[in-house]
This record gives sequence, structure tokens and C-alpha cells, in this order.
Amino acid sequence: MHSTFVSSNNITDETNCPTEKSAIVLDSSPLFIQTPRRTKTNGNENIHFDSWIVAQRLDWHKVTPLLEKMGHRVFAIDLPGMGRDKTPIETVTMEMSVNKICKLIDSIEGKVILVGHSKNGIMISQAAEYRPDKIEKLIYLAAYLIPNGKTQREYSMQDTQGVLKPYVKRYEATNSTTLEAAIYKEGLYHDCDDSITELAKVLLSNEPIVTGMTPLQLTEQNFGRVPRYYIECTEDKAVTPFIQQKMYAETPCRKVYKMPTSHSPFFSRPVELVKLFVEIAKE
Repeated sequence: MHSTFVSSNNITDETNCPTEKSAIVLDSSPLFIQTPRRTKTNGNENIHFDSWIVAQRLDWHKVTPLLEKMGHRVFAIDLPGMGRDKTPIETVTMEMSVNKICKLIDSIEGKVILVGHSKNGIMISQAAEYRPDKIEKLIYLAAYLIPNGKTQREYSMQDTQGVLKPYVKRYEATNSTTLEAAIYKEGLYHDCDDSITELAKVLLSNEPIVTGMTPLQLTEQNFGRVPRYYIECTEDKAVTPFIQQKMYAETPCRKVYKMPTSHSPFFSRPVELVKLFVEIAKE
């Protein structure tokens, strides 16, 4: 079985060790992981690779080595306008971002597991609509799980318990937003080392507004047949438990896991997070 985890990690809000292992692609400053799997045909040993897709090296630098030690191979990409991708932020669209994920999926042999964090839950949902036969599972990590015809912005506006909105700055010239550093610790990293907050001050950048205002185009025939799993962060002050629970109640998942963490368990609880990824991969 070939699997790829794609995890997404946009944080600003434009509204204010088994034998079989999986490959992971995380979304934000994307990271890809392939894992060797051995089988025998007529007495000859064959080595296959499963794939995980992840993004944003900032977010996954603690998770990646743990997966690599388990035999996974890790790859990274940057979504348009993010990280090392120098696409002008004012030109970025949701379609552009999803197409980049799909291009990566198409380049990997076998199926993948996509992991979406935060706003980029919308990206893995749309990718599943376009590539249902290439995606084994979807994992939403404190992520926006939005139904057909709706936008991430609509659900963000319902989340009145979060602390980020007063700290979101909008830039009309580039149609983008940033998050003021003053809220990083409380809003994103309250259970993380202070070094993570300092790193974020250097690496977090503008995010395109248009992606959060683009309605998802999903069908039961495509998106609906890809198994979904949700990991709720119960101490999240960015995408709060209220809105996480509302989303996975409206769009049910096969299983919901809970972690007592902030919005950033890949920093505060990387070992536990990797265990959940592997558990889901084995289901």
C-alpha cells in the first residue's frame, strides 16, 4: 500500500514502526516522505515506497526526523507564494496551490495520505476532489474541513472564541494578510519553546486572501469517497475547539482524535503526533 501525508499550515486568517510504513507530504513549505516496503515475488525481494506529503519546513522540522528514523523518506515543496516559492503573493489563487499539490501527487507512485493543517485543510479537500484515486486518506490537523460551496472565511468568521483576529493585518496592494508577532506565543505556540516563537518571527510571511474566499467545489463521487480523519487540538486558540467540532460534525470523519495542545502540536508534541499519523496510516 502506498500512502502520502500532505499537511498544510497557513496560520493567518484573512478575516481578522511496523513493516509497512507510509510516505508523508506536509503542506506549507511542503515536505515529502517515502517509506520502504518489502515484498517478495517468486522468491525475489522487491522494495516499494509509500509517500507522505507535508508542507512548511518551519512547522515540520521536528516531525520529519522522527519519521525518517522509522524508515520514511521525506520530501518538501513550497506552495505558491510561501516559503522559498517566489510567486508574487498577489497572483496566488487556490487553484494554483491545489494544482501544485496535484502535480506532486501525480509524480509519486501509488496512493498518498494528505495531511492538512489549519487553513490548508481546504487545499487537501480540493486536491481529493481532483485526485480521489490517488489519495488513500485525508488527515485534518486542527484544519478547516469545509463542505461544498462554502469558504474557509465563512467558517473563520463563526469562530468568535479565537484570539487571532485583532492581530491580523491586511495589505491592500498585495491582497494579503499577516499576523502581528505580538500574538504568536498566545495564539499559536503557548505550549511550545520560546525558540519556536522567535523562529516564527523570522519565517512567517504574508498569505493570500483570495484562497480563503474561494468556494470549495466538492462532490460525493470524488471527495466524498476518500476516507477522512480529524485530529482536534483541544487547547487551540487559533482554530478553536468550537469550530473544529462544528466542522467535523457537519462533515463527518471516520475517526476523530484529540490532542491537548495548542495550534502547533508538531512543535509541542511531535512524538505523539507521529504516533497518530502512523496509527491512521495503518487503519
